[in-house]
Amino acid sequence: MNTQIKTLVSNGLVAWENWNALGYEQRTRILTVWANSLDEDCKKMVTFQCFNAQEHLGETLLMPGPTGETNELYSAGRGTIAVTADDDTSAVAIVGQLTAALVNGNCVILCLSANSTIQAGNIINQLTLAGCPLHVVQTVEHEQLTALITNASIFGVAFAGQAAIAQRLARQLAERDGLLAQLIAETDCIKLPVIGSPTYSMRFITERTRTINITAVGGNATLLELGSGEEH
Repeated sequence: MNTQIKTLVSNGLVAWENWNALGYEQRTRILTVWANSLDEDCKKMVTFQCFNAQEHLGETLLMPGPTGETNELYSAGRGTIAVTADDDTSAVAIVGQLTAALVNGNCVILCLSANSTIQAGNIINQLTLAGCPLHVVQTVEHEQLTALITNASIFGVAFAGQAAIAQRLARQLAERDGLLAQLIAETDCIKLPVIGSPTYSMRFITERTRTINITAVGGNATLLELGSGEEH
């Protein structure tokens, strides 16, 4: 196994638990600070993705249950995702992918070429200055993309670019061992119908339920929580 990729994935999985636990409000605050270092179009994209995530997923829903028991439904990040794009994909599209992944509680390994419209190293520096914790976003050379996405601990790939490349990535993900991996693809990088959808964030989360029984023996509450960042 590629040692560099293994280290990056391990770092991401360690950072993921605390990042996911921050909640939507705190993650949005960090991403909003980051947005202030971007151009106006990219800043609007960060705001758009954060708003829609809060609107559709930020609220914990109380579900019906028997007396003495509370049941809550909420969303959580799924783990570590690879974010990549063609060289001529706009910075706005890449920022949209990155923001949607991060605001919903995922860690990201950003895989862009040196000729990309946005430089991965700059993004890391900007996010770090904005308060994003270490290893929540990491970067790897574009030549390592195949090794990255075939790592079974990566839950999926967010890609923006040509349809032919999206199809190739889909085949690579389908052929790998382990749990099924998701491809979140945007192939219209002008109109951005996928990234620009108000429900785009839903592609980056898993649902969890939390049950608290306050009628347990002795009066002590018991907690049952279902759902995992490794669900696909």
